[in-house]
Amino acid sequence: MSNHDHIVNHDADAHEGGMDKKRIWSVFFILLALTALEFLIALGFVHHWGILQKGMFVNVVYIILTLAKAYYIVAFFMHLKFEKSGFIICCSTVFLFIIYFIVLLLVEGEFLRDAMTHQAIFPHQ
Repeated sequence: MSNHDHIVNHDADAHEGGMDKKRIWSVFFILLALTALEFLIALGFVHHWGILQKGMFVNVVYIILTLAKAYYIVAFFMHLKFEKSGFIICCSTVFLFIIYFIVLLLVEGEFLRDAMTHQAIFPHQ
């Protein structure tokens, strides 16, 4: 039993090795800054001041900021950063497929929007 308790305590220390209060607060403030930047772009630059137009560029910026926030959440709060490299590669592969599907949906959605707006809804009237 003593050996088992030592192994359990060692595993708990290995996972918590990089997450102290200072690291948690720094990740929190990074996530807060990224969220504030998203709101500034959406409410300030696009809607209020009109500096940026809605379109592909703003969508790409939102996607990049959202993926950065997802990285910090998964890496630090879900402790993926402290896992073995094989598990990280496995999860990263899935993450790349998700990015691919987001891009694919944006491209297909743009095509469908263009195709549907250039056709009459009731052509025989």
